[in-house]
Amino acid sequence: MTRVCVIGGGANGEHAVSLESASAAAEALAARHDVVRLTIDRTGFWRDGEGRPLGLAGAVQVITSCDVVLPLLHGRHGEDGTLAALCDLADVRWVGSPVGAAAVAMDKWATKLVAEDVGVRTARGTLITRSSSYWFDGPCVVKPVTAGSSLGVTLVTKPEQLPRALAAAFEHDDRVLVEEQIVGREIDVAVLRRCDGGWMVAPPLEICGDGIFDYETKYDGSAHFVVPAAVTPTERLALEDAAVRVYDALGCDGVVRVDFFLTASGPVLNEVNTTPGFTEHSQVPRMFAAAGISYDDLLDLLVGDALAAA
Repeated sequence: MTRVCVIGGGANGEHAVSLESASAAAEALAARHDVVRLTIDRTGFWRDGEGRPLGLAGAVQVITSCDVVLPLLHGRHGEDGTLAALCDLADVRWVGSPVGAAAVAMDKWATKLVAEDVGVRTARGTLITRSSSYWFDGPCVVKPVTAGSSLGVTLVTKPEQLPRALAAAFEHDDRVLVEEQIVGREIDVAVLRRCDGGWMVAPPLEICGDGIFDYETKYDGSAHFVVPAAVTPTERLALEDAAVRVYDALGCDGVVRVDFFLTASGPVLNEVNTTPGFTEHSQVPRMFAAAGISYDDLLDLLVGDALAAA
């Protein structure tokens, strides 16, 4: 029986969301695998599945006793390649993208540069720091460069809203991205590269609703998802092509969620998530369910591919 280490939590604003992903995945995997749970608490301290303190050294002992690691930390010190680096140094296989790909994908500004270089359109944007100045140039979205789950993201429609929006973003990062507001349908695409090099792209999902898909809307149960999204064959092909190009250019692995705005002139990249939400009701499992792949089978597939990778 395969011994799988599932890691959740994290010392960032997505701690609670990560715990939900890890708990759901561990429970599903336990039916077919020997599952070991590890948690990183809000202070960054490692604990075992019962909440007992382990510390980093103890956690590494657990990790090296396993065949494969499923890191489900969203945000900093997890999704940014930190846990991938730990697994790499410990010589244990893990589910997900390699260190460099995860780090670059977590950086929204760097991701924009990569996407534009391979011909995938992104919103016009400006990178600013605490010492930079920025003036209102029409409706825009202000966001931290490396935070996830829409933390610190604000839609600004009036000049007087800008200072507060910038302050909210700077609470999460020392670099902030200000992008033009894109008017279009919010469409997510899930991409999975198999260990044999083949691609799986799940049916796209549309996020329906008004305003920004913010932290509260994501997790208070009010979000309305439609999958498969009602897109034309031409639109679906354009979305899939753009998602695969960005995934490949970043050097991702495992399953990745690529988020777009679908406009009249085609898809515009919003962001890339190398460790997307992973409860059974999260977007990626919903998309694969629409393709006939259950939550349990998707997890088995990811674990199996990680073990089979050269």
